[in-house]
Amino acid sequence: MDPMRTENETDAAFATRQHDHVEVRMKYNLDRAKWDSSNRKCLMVIKGSIEDPIRGSILECTAATEYLEKVESQFTSSSMAYASTLIKKLVNEKYSSGGIREHILKMSNTASKLKPIDLGLKDEFLIHLIFSSLPKEYETFIVNYNLQPDKWDIEKLIAICVQEEERLKSSHGDSANM
Repeated sequence: MDPMRTENETDAAFATRQHDHVEVRMKYNLDRAKWDSSNRKCLMVIKGSIEDPIRGSILECTAATEYLEKVESQFTSSSMAYASTLIKKLVNEKYSSGGIREHILKMSNTASKLKPIDLGLKDEFLIHLIFSSLPKEYETFIVNYNLQPDKWDIEKLIAICVQEEERLKSSHGDSANM
């Protein structure tokens, strides 16, 4: 859009303003051409890296940022379903066999997957979930933890649970030998 002359503007002032406007308009057009080219390339890369069924479900967009927002909105509900699955897995997890360290690390890993979707668990809560997943042999150990004033982190829980596991193995081994 060309500049409009104001009422009291002199010919020289208007000519200067027109000249300045031409330079500004030329810079804008060059910048816009660069942006259009970059945006088109970004859209091609984005669309090329998305599977056909997903790409087909997203309406056409003129800007790469708009397209990415639509892609994100497609997965918002599925991330909530994923979070529900992870939470159910944590709550229902039970220690069956293998090493206690692996069991705790597995549960900790599952809990860490909730952090990127802003549903991270506090260590104290995760520790209680881990305790609830342990078999009856660990009941005395859990009671002792609950009586302590200080709280543990995951590393301390692993170290002490491994010691308790070794104690339980040796006590079961000793009773089996008798």
